[in-house]
Amino acid sequence: MRKYSRRQFLQYSGLASTAMLVPAFLKGFQNSSGIGAGLDKILVVIQLSGGNDGLNTVVPFNNDIYYKKRPTLGIPQQQVLKLNDEMGFNPAMAKLRDIFNNGEMTILNNVGYPNPDRSHFRSMNIWQTASGSSETLTTGWIGRYLDSQCKDDCFAHMAIEVDDMLSQTLKGAHRNGIAVSRPDLLYKATQNPFLKRIASAENMASDANLDYLYKTMVETTASADYIYEYSKIYTSKNEYPTTEFGRHMKRVAEMIISGINTCIYYVSLGSFDTHSNQPNTQPRLLQQLAEGLHSFADDLKQNDRFKDVLVFTFSEFGRRVSENASRGTDHGTANNIFLFGKNLKHPGIFNETPDLNDLDEGDLKHRLDFRQLYATVLNKWLGANDELILGKKFEILDII
Repeated sequence: MRKYSRRQFLQYSGLASTAMLVPAFLKGFQNSSGIGAGLDKILVVIQLSGGNDGLNTVVPFNNDIYYKKRPTLGIPQQQVLKLNDEMGFNPAMAKLRDIFNNGEMTILNNVGYPNPDRSHFRSMNIWQTASGSSETLTTGWIGRYLDSQCKDDCFAHMAIEVDDMLSQTLKGAHRNGIAVSRPDLLYKATQNPFLKRIASAENMASDANLDYLYKTMVETTASADYIYEYSKIYTSKNEYPTTEFGRHMKRVAEMIISGINTCIYYVSLGSFDTHSNQPNTQPRLLQQLAEGLHSFADDLKQNDRFKDVLVFTFSEFGRRVSENASRGTDHGTANNIFLFGKNLKHPGIFNETPDLNDLDEGDLKHRLDFRQLYATVLNKWLGANDELILGKKFEILDII
């Protein structure tokens, strides 16, 4: 991985003109750039929390079994936004069909893993850590990416989760990302005079644990200051939906366009746990997803940054094929994943539609392992050693 001098870092970061504004005890963290500087590829991961119903997201409208299994929940064929002769979008997703028709979207069907778990907590842990269903890992797959790529000169803001809490995904053994819901609030929280006195003290830590906490605190403060300064560079004039997800996507676009030295962003939307009243809940969330992504893509295109960004969505599991008695669906297994970008090798629908004739106790069978997607993104997009990070070799998909 290429390294840069202090001067190069200041040039790349754009902070040369504002370096005097950085508190003295943070200056030591400007001596090099870590993995973000000079990179022209950015990854945005969108977590659809709660288990989104994939069959009512990308609808197999030409399949009689779908309507037989879902007599009240099945999306009427005339309402489906058709993508081909077999599948189409939920009618709430009109804004995504524009992106699909532009050749800037790939749909992966039947994505999951062997021996699936239907618990929200456990299945999300599997997706966030990239573990097998029979093993438990304590680090996230992006956290291990940071571990593998970063040395002592990395910043927490190399990976940003737009939230108040950091998920398992961005936690490594030695390196973590940073949770930033609002740059201004994080900055204010780190301006406490007591914290500054502690951070400026020398040789304060007396053991490894205290040293780790001290180092984490100073790195977080440095990143908070850096992110805040960059948050003032670009304010989008584009129209975004007035939802939390819309605001989060606007914030990510602003950080990308401002030139902040961050290579991974992580955003969540939910809850898609539609055991009941699914016709009212899921379309509302899918509309938020579609409109937020459409505004985000438009913003990046207008600023010539869409070509540098790869987005993918995932959910911890899909739903069962048959509807339940409460106008909802229960926890299932395999699901669809969406990719967005200008660098897609196979825009459109990548693989076979769900086979509703071949189910596993009422659930879809997975055909693609989600870790194949992770391996592809790590290898082909982020230029990392996917086998080292994932712990084994997975087939690389010909998608980017």
